[in-house]
Amino acid sequence: MTTNTANAMTAGEVTRAIIESKPLFILDVRNESDYGDWKIDGGVLESINVPYFDLIDGVEEVLPQLPKDRDILVVCAKEGSSIFVAEQLTEAGVVGVSYLQGGMKAWSEYLEPVKVGDLKDGGELYQFVRMGKGCLSYMVLSEGEAAVVDTLRMTDVFEDFAKSKCAVIKHTLDTHLHADHISGGRKLAEQNGGTYWLPPKDADEVVFDYRPLDEQSKITVGNTVLVIRPVYSPGHTIGSTSIVVDDQYLLSGDILFVESIGRPDLAGNAGAWANDLRNTLYSTYKELSDDLLVLPAHFGKTSELGEGGQVSARLGELYSSNPGLNIASEDEFRKTVTENLPAQPNAYQEIRQTNMGRIAPNEDEQRDMEIGPNRCAVHDK
Repeated sequence: MTTNTANAMTAGEVTRAIIESKPLFILDVRNESDYGDWKIDGGVLESINVPYFDLIDGVEEVLPQLPKDRDILVVCAKEGSSIFVAEQLTEAGVVGVSYLQGGMKAWSEYLEPVKVGDLKDGGELYQFVRMGKGCLSYMVLSEGEAAVVDTLRMTDVFEDFAKSKCAVIKHTLDTHLHADHISGGRKLAEQNGGTYWLPPKDADEVVFDYRPLDEQSKITVGNTVLVIRPVYSPGHTIGSTSIVVDDQYLLSGDILFVESIGRPDLAGNAGAWANDLRNTLYSTYKELSDDLLVLPAHFGKTSELGEGGQVSARLGELYSSNPGLNIASEDEFRKTVTENLPAQPNAYQEIRQTNMGRIAPNEDEQRDMEIGPNRCAVHDK
């Protein structure tokens, strides 16, 4: 009979290990197909996959595959199987074994707040890094007020963070109608008496009230005005709208990432939207300051994380380094963004319907719909 001697490691601790490049070895005991679709990686992590059912009768066969010079984290879907395997390894004499508390479910939902910088007239901008899914949200704070951009469905995280900053959430904004994760923007606004903003060209099928986010919008947050000047930026969706904050930061949604560009096919209009995407990236964004710090709504690889876990880059630097911004031929660009794309996000049609308000899955159903990586960029293979 085993005893519960293995330690628990939280999703937050794993996130910090990746950000700080701490050595960690992962034994993932989920099914091979689940591991192949989506796993924990990044930093200096290493991992192997040995399904739980291969370890029920003993862990002896896996012992030679485990390193002796680094901590070992056992991972499963919800925690139970990893506890069992971690206990078996500990009893077999393996040192430094932990299990992922809450399993991949917890990994998918954890958000790490990272300070991006200060605002000119006071206030701060924070990025929320969802390491397990590559999603990025933002909070602008100024004089006791807050606005949240591209809110994720874990709204309590944003509420708690705003409270810790003594701020009231006045606005929530989505840069576009998301297809890879369920937006928490409308819910967060309703819970806090705030206003929810959505680009009107993405809202043809929504069944709820919203404020149109367009080129005329000016949203005051304390001393700060979120300026949405002519940065209507279609291509990922027809309504995609970028947001310039404090003339310093460009919240680019899913149009431009640090190492790639957005895909135009998630609403079935890849051919029509490819031209929009190129025009946004090669003309509209070219008119903006090279000094703007680009802050996307997603990242595809942990190599995109910079100091402290922040995902960002100067616009001018991206015009030099990002392959998607350096395709001279229009035909080659169209081919790049419409052919040989990665698989579409899991349950993306149902997620879009949820974000339109047309279906209302419960919390467990929403969690299952989101399981897996984001696939919003053309390079996410």
